Amino acid sequence: MTQDNDLLCSIDGSIARATFNRPQARNALTFDMYERLASFCEQASETVGVRAIIITGAGDKAFAAGTDISQFLTFSKPQDAIDYEEKIGRVVDRLERCPTPTIAAIAGACTGGGAAIAVACDIRIAAPNLRMGMPIARTLGNCLSKENYARFAALIGAARVKEMIFTGRLIEAPEAQAIGLVHEIIPADGNLLERAETLASTIAGHAPLTLRATKEALRRIAQDGPNAQDQDIILSCYMSEDFREGMDAFLAKRPPKWRGR
Repeated sequence: MTQDNDLLCSIDGSIARATFNRPQARNALTFDMYERLASFCEQASETVGVRAIIITGAGDKAFAAGTDISQFLTFSKPQDAIDYEEKIGRVVDRLERCPTPTIAAIAGACTGGGAAIAVACDIRIAAPNLRMGMPIARTLGNCLSKENYARFAALIGAARVKEMIFTGRLIEAPEAQAIGLVHEIIPADGNLLERAETLASTIAGHAPLTLRATKEALRRIAQDGPNAQDQDIILSCYMSEDFREGMDAFLAKRPPKWRGR
């Protein structure tokens, strides 16, 4: 585990975990936390045997309530705003490009930069007290980058994005699941992190090259549409040792032993 107390990172077998650890500030994110999260996810993806990454927030009040406002106090010129959105954009893009499946385990408030991180994850599960959105029109009066608008729109549609931001409201758990903003709401008597661990273990037991190929193919489709190239993705699976292992295991009626190569 790292010694940086505001972001706790660990790897245990096939599962990596990153926890925003500023519960006294509703896990508000500093610029350094953004960068270290992206770096940790990249490190975890390069670690042999890691098959899933869980991202969550300490406590039950917030996943992450956006960027710490103190980070904006030094803004004095137009370039500061451009640099900020570009910085956050790079971090979220790195997270989205992470080849290892990512799970956001969300309790309480998930707003601003915290919501951007959650939306960039592959799977989002939440506690019943979820409140998610971008209340910037009634708080700071800033805006999102076009990439973050696009990520939200890809999940819930442009019309809902407009309504969410225009009204400044936060979307609560039942609605968030109904519109596809999150995949699952755990029961009121459930344990969010236990469910995240179970889900991560299920993912970790499946063919890692298939999961990686799926992530990359969908990312390319979102970026390039029908012009997206996929031959390298196809070959990465069909020419792999894992594909041959899968065939052998299927014919022998035994569980496959995936190695990610």
